[in-house]
Amino acid sequence: MTQLKAGLGGGTQRQTEMEVRRKSRFPWVTGAVIVSLLAAMPALAQPHGPLTPQPLDKQTADDKMEGNQQTLGSNDRLFYALPNFQTVDTAAQLPPLTAGQKFRLQARSQFDYFEIPWYGILAGFSQARNTSAGYGQGGAGYGKRYASEWGDGAIENFMVAAVFPSALRQDPRYYVLGKGSFWHRAGYAISRIVVTRSDSERKEFNASQIFGSAVAASISTYSYHPRDERNLGNVASVWGTQIGLDTFTQGVKEFWPDIHRRFSRKRQHPTTP
Repeated sequence: MTQLKAGLGGGTQRQTEMEVRRKSRFPWVTGAVIVSLLAAMPALAQPHGPLTPQPLDKQTADDKMEGNQQTLGSNDRLFYALPNFQTVDTAAQLPPLTAGQKFRLQARSQFDYFEIPWYGILAGFSQARNTSAGYGQGGAGYGKRYASEWGDGAIENFMVAAVFPSALRQDPRYYVLGKGSFWHRAGYAISRIVVTRSDSERKEFNASQIFGSAVAASISTYSYHPRDERNLGNVASVWGTQIGLDTFTQGVKEFWPDIHRRFSRKRQHPTTP
């Protein structure tokens, strides 16, 4: 009887140790993503600039081989802070991006210095609402939420703007319409979620956005999110949230040049009392 109890006790102890190790496991997939992407991290983004391609100070070996002397993006920032490098003027005559350029353009945004506090703010909101309660609270819980927020953003952004556009030969850049009524431009911005340009400048279904965000939601949910969230319902919720946020962001991108011009005029011509 004593041996039986000892055997049962040993089994319970081993089970408890396995449970502790599983619950304390750091979101390793996020760490792997961070390490792999850091190897390709470009230079920090340049200051706010126009929605036109800018020359590079240094060329990578790939760019030299391709003879391309442009970033094929912009130096713009939404509200003078958030990277908006994939937004260009719809009238701009730009050559198609290579697969390497699509990845570098997205990496330029993902590793921008402003993204560090931005994901910290998102993690703070998540902590305050106790979202993903399995992460816990305190410093450890905040650290896990920060890594999770960054991982969610990185996986979704690279899938939508680099991986799928490279495979499907679609253009990940947002082309500002910049003319017409408010509702016409708003409708155009919203429609870009399902309509995009191919590398050959044809209009086609935006499979990169729709399927890329779905794959990203599945990867993040089933890899490092708390175990109680690993289900199809949560994947659908994350996918819908990402589509909604991207739709909202498209609208901001469309009207930001107008807002920027208005602020610029006010600074140049201050109102006198």
